Amino acid sequence: MLEELKEIRKLLTPAPKPAPPEGLVNEFVGFISKYKVLGLAVAFILGIYIGNVIQALVNSFIMPLIQFVLPGIGGGPEGTEYILAAGPIVDSLITFVVVAFVVFIIVKIATRIGID
Repeated sequence: MLEELKEIRKLLTPAPKPAPPEGLVNEFVGFISKYKVLGLAVAFILGIYIGNVIQALVNSFIMPLIQFVLPGIGGGPEGTEYILAAGPIVDSLITFVVVAFVVFIIVKIATRIGID
């Protein structure tokens, strides 16, 4: 019975923590994983490009409509007129989609090699 209790105690004892990774590459991967740097970088990059899409939408669509409804409101120097245009909106959307796809591929590769 004493042997069984020793065996149970041995099974209930937690395993020792693994040794910290050695080498610059392993330390870097540990840093990226521990502090979730990859997720922060993805959020920052996509946030910049979402901001560009919103800015193009406001400057090319919303402000021209406001200026049409309320002439004289432009927010800029005299004579500034906003022109209703779809080009900048489409351009910023295409750029966002390309950047989002590249970031997706990078995250997929990082996940595959073990960087979460």
